[in-house]
Amino acid sequence: MARDLYEVLGVDRNATENDIKKAFRHKARELHPDVNKSANAEEEFKELNEAYDVLSDATKRAQYDRFGTIPGAASSGSNPFGGGYVDFGDLFGGGFGGMGDIFSSFFGGAAGGSRQSRKEGRDMSVGLRITLEEVARGVKKEIVYDRLAPCPDCDGTGLGPDGKSITCPECHGKGRIITVQHTFFGDMQSQTTCPRCQGLGTVIENPCPECDGQGRIPDRQKVTVEVPAGIRDGQQLRVNGFGEAGFQGARAGDLIVTCQIQPHEFFERDGDNLHARVNVSMVQAALGAEIQVDGIFEDELVPVRIPEGCQNSQVIRVKGFGMPKLQRNDRGDLYIHVDITIPKHLNKKERELLEALAEEMGETVSESRSPLEKLRDIFE
Repeated sequence: MARDLYEVLGVDRNATENDIKKAFRHKARELHPDVNKSANAEEEFKELNEAYDVLSDATKRAQYDRFGTIPGAASSGSNPFGGGYVDFGDLFGGGFGGMGDIFSSFFGGAAGGSRQSRKEGRDMSVGLRITLEEVARGVKKEIVYDRLAPCPDCDGTGLGPDGKSITCPECHGKGRIITVQHTFFGDMQSQTTCPRCQGLGTVIENPCPECDGQGRIPDRQKVTVEVPAGIRDGQQLRVNGFGEAGFQGARAGDLIVTCQIQPHEFFERDGDNLHARVNVSMVQAALGAEIQVDGIFEDELVPVRIPEGCQNSQVIRVKGFGMPKLQRNDRGDLYIHVDITIPKHLNKKERELLEALAEEMGETVSESRSPLEKLRDIFE
């Protein structure tokens, strides 16, 4: 991004957040490849989108104002959000994703010509990546995403100053046009959706100039999602009314958040239970021991009793130290899988003790240490 980002958007450095949004929308309408057929329209729109990604984010904008560059600046359609990662691969359940496609959808539903075929807004789907620790305690996540949002200038009505909704003069409010063709076999009647009102039966006189009478505009939306403790991988949360805004004030779609729980370095989840592997010395395994391991919560220590004569890969159940159960006050269990560690190197005293134990138990072991090993013991 060699050009000054404020210059790309056409705003000064004191521009408000609202000024930046409006400037982006107006320029995007000029540069979007759906309406601008020049050879470099796509590159210019990408540059505009990258500038907006930085200047619409308060933290990135502050860094840019101070240093002039943004390390790892978001690329077009990257959609950052607080503390995690959002997958926008199926934003509308139909392949849309990113501000570029939001504008394509906007142009496809413009009041003037339009391919508008429905008034209600569509649902939008995102995948939210969260850690196992966040699942255990429950967490609030702020998601930043692009959508068709209610137009603030007309409050979603699509009406401009002195604007009003009137009966469509083309179809006289029926929403469809009936045509009759005279053929050799007689009159053939056909019915099509009215091209003027797109089947709505009404059109707007003096539409809102900001949204072209749609009642919605491409915008960057922030919403806080509350993830309950104990949620399972793949479960969905529905945020009502935060999907695509409806046409001219019609019902908005919902935002559907699919939780994607990331693998943990120590714990493996199985429903409400947790599994973990713990190293235990051969002495602890033989004699039994009381040890502590880290729990899933911060600063949580789980007491684990290693039974006398514990075997390798033996599983020890610790009740009540698993994952919190969804919408309940209890927890699952923690299963400890024991790995018995055998020392690779023994000092002289340790070897003598084990040799004495082997003799006591009547076990055959390798011969005593070589002269070289004995010499090394002297130096040790």
